[in-house]
Amino acid sequence: MSRFVHPAGDRYAEMLPHERPPHAPADLNRIDPAIWPRTSTRTDGTLTVGGVDVRDLARDHGTPLYVLDEDDVRSRMRDYATAFAGSEVHYAGKAFLCKEIVRWLDEEGLGLDVASGGELAVALSVGFPPERITMHGNNKSVAELSRALEAGVGHIVVDSFDEIARLGYLAEQQGKRPKVMIRVTTGVEAHTHEFIATAHDDQKFGLSLNAGTAAEAVHRILALPQLELVGLHSHIGSQIVDTGGFEVAARRLAALLVQIKDEHGVVLPELDLGGGYGIAYVEGDEAPDIKELADGLREIVSKVCVEAGLPVPRLTVEPGRGIVGPGGITLYEVGTVKDVEGLRTYVSVDGGMSDNVRTALYGAEYTTVLASREGTAEPMLSRLVGKHCESGDIIVRDCHFPADLAPGDLIAVAATGAYCRSLASNYNYLLKPAVVAVSGGAARVIVQGETEDDLLRGQL
Repeated sequence: MSRFVHPAGDRYAEMLPHERPPHAPADLNRIDPAIWPRTSTRTDGTLTVGGVDVRDLARDHGTPLYVLDEDDVRSRMRDYATAFAGSEVHYAGKAFLCKEIVRWLDEEGLGLDVASGGELAVALSVGFPPERITMHGNNKSVAELSRALEAGVGHIVVDSFDEIARLGYLAEQQGKRPKVMIRVTTGVEAHTHEFIATAHDDQKFGLSLNAGTAAEAVHRILALPQLELVGLHSHIGSQIVDTGGFEVAARRLAALLVQIKDEHGVVLPELDLGGGYGIAYVEGDEAPDIKELADGLREIVSKVCVEAGLPVPRLTVEPGRGIVGPGGITLYEVGTVKDVEGLRTYVSVDGGMSDNVRTALYGAEYTTVLASREGTAEPMLSRLVGKHCESGDIIVRDCHFPADLAPGDLIAVAATGAYCRSLASNYNYLLKPAVVAVSGGAARVIVQGETEDDLLRGQL
């Protein structure tokens, strides 16, 4: 197996800078605390999380395996609650939701955002207070809205004229008067991938500020006595690391609040600036400091409202990835190691795009290490790939492993707590892995892994 030394010079020299593979890290075994779960360390060379050896996790629960550091996730819940004291913190359930996560949210005093009837069902199944739930979605069905009304969710964020009419009718039928917010498309360009930027006009979410549909939505809701309009909602995208976009969005929302006050004599008491706060996936990524973020957002909202002559509304934020992302890792077992002479080594593991589609979907980057032992051999440029019948089945595009990596070794990928299990599929009929929570040297299953019976159930 050859160590990667940029082949023949010429090909590497012809590459554009962004096409060139990264240099090997100084220490292949380092567990960067900015990227890995807060309880991660190496013990006698082996990665441990929550005091549990990854070899024991693989032996007891198999691989692939999602591992969630409970202490890390709970501490981040508390970080947000403390930083945004006096405001509302609602966890964005789409990042990853299961019954145990809902229990942690309840115990830590956070609210919850759900984006479907299924997510709402998970929350209600463990008795989460419905008044602390906000219902999202660009195409909520009659059944989903009916269940939200019956449960008494705290807020419903309306996303279209059709939904306003639909919700008004259902509220009248049930004798309810739900609190609603309007999702406003502010036209702010978030500096993130096209697929996770959500505030520009040419996309499916929200009602446009520029086109006047947001103002028209205000008019229609205020005309329906069965709906209580309490505020505006904005979400500019995901994996955002600065407050610049939020400031622009807040200013534009404040202008709409002034317009609502002038035209309708109504002062809305709430403002939801969404979430999308970034985390560190690879060396050099900068995750926002939560306290600085909170102080910055509060200052922005206060400043723009005072300038507009408005009372400062109650602020709500919706972190998802920022809470659950850093505390999760995925464990894999190496199956084959294939050296492509002069290019790189392909390391194939027993999962892939069915348990982490983010790399294939929008070019996500990750940090990965040999987890079952420390490597002492020279670094080799590698590509961590899955076992699916797709050449795009890539987990980590460019990484380095020790050159003595072999089948049976365990590989860990960091920061997979968000948007991995929640986006998982059964492509090629692979089973969705279990989710195990670790804390204090103990591990427990919080989502069971699938079986072949699960795959075949429902087929006739």
